[in-house]
Amino acid sequence: MPLGLGRRKKASPLMEEEDGGERSALSVSQGGGMPGSSLSPVPPGLPPPAPALRPRLVFHAQLAHGSPTGRIEGFSNVKELYGKIAEAFHITAGDVMFCTLNTHRLDMEKLLGGQIGLEDFIFAHIRGQKKELEVYKSEDSLGLTITDNGAGYAFIKRIKEGSVIHRMQLISVGDMIEAINGKNLIGSRHFEVAKILKELPRGRNFTLKLCEPLKAFEMIAPRSGLGGVNSSMSPSGRGTLRLRSKGPPTVEELVSVIEEKAVKKVDDLLESYMGIRDSELGNVSLVVS
Repeated sequence: MPLGLGRRKKASPLMEEEDGGERSALSVSQGGGMPGSSLSPVPPGLPPPAPALRPRLVFHAQLAHGSPTGRIEGFSNVKELYGKIAEAFHITAGDVMFCTLNTHRLDMEKLLGGQIGLEDFIFAHIRGQKKELEVYKSEDSLGLTITDNGAGYAFIKRIKEGSVIHRMQLISVGDMIEAINGKNLIGSRHFEVAKILKELPRGRNFTLKLCEPLKAFEMIAPRSGLGGVNSSMSPSGRGTLRLRSKGPPTVEELVSVIEEKAVKKVDDLLESYMGIRDSELGNVSLVVS
């Protein structure tokens, strides 16, 4: 019998690939009656029943280098998400570098930012090999685009072809920047790291301390049909869970194609002039304009 079927036990945080149960990912805690149902009167002297809690959003995740499938729920921001991933896979939250959506590959276009689609599958990329390199800054621009994971790790999102960094074979997209010239950058935002790199004097060497994501010989792909959550949370079934640094997360409709293109254009401008790419800044710029 597949794990989790035919039982009323609480599901384990980790689910092996054999788990074929089609459980609803959107569950409502017991105790609240459905609209129109009759409720028995509360006996005298007892407190009234607690109001029904909001449905829990349950997502599925794997470690990008290969792992069983985990159930992730009960988070309201990126830091809490990493904590839940760490709890499910028995690692520390500091091991999680960043997450991609619906692919285990280092595809920076699929990077998890401030929102998650209700049907998205999460892949967590964790710390791998460390490396320290000496780089000669022969040009003003190093050709790097820096982003961060929202939890204190800045890493390389894009490398411009033909640039100073592109000629360094040991530096790759996805590498986390731990230190520059001995200065610890854990906890820094991407624009702070980009500013330090930009202000490095031309014609001199500097030291980069990096950590690359853990790589695997074989990847485990998610089974089709797992899904993320019940699409009834969004009228169109194409909603996203937007994570915020302050305040609770909200379920929103997907942006239109026109809005998406406009935000991308703002992102391109930020990347060209500042060496950073931040969809949240792009959204803010779009609203202000």
